[in-house]
Amino acid sequence: MPPQEPTRRLSSRAVKVGMVSALSLTLVACGSKSTTAWCVDRYAPAVGKTKGGYKVVSDSLCNTRDIDNGTISYGRYFWYYGGKRDSNGYATGGTSFGPSKGKIKSGSGHTLSRGGFGGGGKSGG
Repeated sequence: MPPQEPTRRLSSRAVKVGMVSALSLTLVACGSKSTTAWCVDRYAPAVGKTKGGYKVVSDSLCNTRDIDNGTISYGRYFWYYGGKRDSNGYATGGTSFGPSKGKIKSGSGHTLSRGGFGGGGKSGG
C-alpha cells in the first residue's frame, strides 16, 4: 500500500472568510433586483405612438394591499409592473402580474414591497 500524502487543512479563519464572502455576494445579488410598479388608469389607454400602455396616475389611487396579497385589482386603477414611463405620462412594456421575487418600488420611488429573504413580494393566501 503506497504511503498517503498528508491532508491539507484550511485554517478556520480562511473558511469563515470564504463563507462570509460567498454569503455577502448572494445577499447583494438577491437584494439588488427591483421592479417598478406604476399606478395606472385602466380606462385611459394610450393611443398612437404609445399604443398599448396606460396613463400613469397618483400612487394613492392604487391599493398597496394588491401588491402584498399578490392580487390584481379589477377596478379603475391598478398596478402595472415593469416597463417604462414615456414622455406623455404613459407606462408601456409592462404587465399586470407582479414579480414573484424582489423589491417593488412605485414610479414615484416609494418602496411598496421589499420582497424578502428567500421569498417574493406576495404573501400566502
